[in-house]
Amino acid sequence: MPDPSLSEARTPDAPVTRQPVPGTSGISRRALIGTAGATGLALGAAGGAVGYAAAPAEATPLTSVGSDRAMFHGKHQPGITDGLQARGHLVAFDLAAGAGRKEAAALLRRWSATAERLMAGEAAPHGDTDVARDAGPSSLTVTFGFGHSFFGRTGLEKQRPTALDPLPAFSSDRLDRSRSDGDLWVQIGANDALVAFHALRAIQKDAGSAARVRWQMNGFNRSPGATAHPMTARNLMGQLDGTRNPKPADADFDRRIFVPTSGEPAWMANGSYAVVRRIRMLLDDWEKLSLPDQEAVIGRRKADGAPLSGGGETTPMDLEKADAKGEYVVPLNAHARITRPDQNGGAAMLRRPFSYHDGIDADGTPDAGLLFICWQADPLRGFVPVQRKLDRGDALSKYIRHETSGLFAVPGGAAKGEYVGQRLLEG
Repeated sequence: MPDPSLSEARTPDAPVTRQPVPGTSGISRRALIGTAGATGLALGAAGGAVGYAAAPAEATPLTSVGSDRAMFHGKHQPGITDGLQARGHLVAFDLAAGAGRKEAAALLRRWSATAERLMAGEAAPHGDTDVARDAGPSSLTVTFGFGHSFFGRTGLEKQRPTALDPLPAFSSDRLDRSRSDGDLWVQIGANDALVAFHALRAIQKDAGSAARVRWQMNGFNRSPGATAHPMTARNLMGQLDGTRNPKPADADFDRRIFVPTSGEPAWMANGSYAVVRRIRMLLDDWEKLSLPDQEAVIGRRKADGAPLSGGGETTPMDLEKADAKGEYVVPLNAHARITRPDQNGGAAMLRRPFSYHDGIDADGTPDAGLLFICWQADPLRGFVPVQRKLDRGDALSKYIRHETSGLFAVPGGAAKGEYVGQRLLEG
């Protein structure tokens, strides 16, 4: 089934914006923990206002994984250009019956306040569950977006971007509509499972009577430090998943990924559009293939991600190279060939996925695959042309199945004192 889920795009190398964890003064959700001799354990917390014990005077710093912190306020929302995180939750909400623009604004205000505190390693503003009290921020990011239906429910139809028009149907779709779309979308990522779950629970509680969960999905990636050196992540097919992701250092990165300040509508300035698809990998079928056959499907070597035309992982693919029989070394229907930007009119998107595993079916088939998330300034110039190309003959299509889909407008970052979406909801 055609799909850009495994396209030639590498997770951005851009690091999370780092800030030191708050010290022993002030209100902090989490203690400063770190190493104490060989045990690697130390306890402490600040924040009497939320009922936490005071930190010891000589608190040891957190390990680097726990202390890494992404910033909530900024030009763009967090969770877009940040590196892959070890744990993730995606959740969509529908506004409750009778809830409109006023209730939506109050909800985004609550969500933004909660996200800012949790990303700083502090307790939730109210009703904190203590799930993550011993951990640091752990690169937590919380990202908010609006679905197509949100604008009708809030009387803001005139502010709905044309880029948010529903995606066209694709032959690879086997969509469960009950687990697709939604008025509001939240992406949560962190390098600690408890920190990620804590944020998910806080966001759900904050929704109160204003919105109800429509669907929710859980994902994961390789943990930081699990490899000898930083490298491109592997997916559940064992392939290095992404080698040509646009990078923030690229001259045209912002143009491809973010809505310009002069773009329309004005409230989407510095924002982006997220396409979200749950793609099941048919692993039993895939794993029956020989290694050469798997590599021919993808167009890259499994061991190191290098193109079949030779070189290393980042070596440009030679699409014209032929073998002794005169056949293309990279097959015409290889996934890596089809998804190249230069084979799709320059279409590009920033992929930032999570793998998922939701158990084993009664017949022994694993329900596992990819929570595909891609970012672009305009999905009609990013995701859609690539997916249409894949629809026409991607060798990978036999081994995947698209089961859910969503498209969300993710506004730019909130300035200090603002909440996400304020320019839409109060404009």
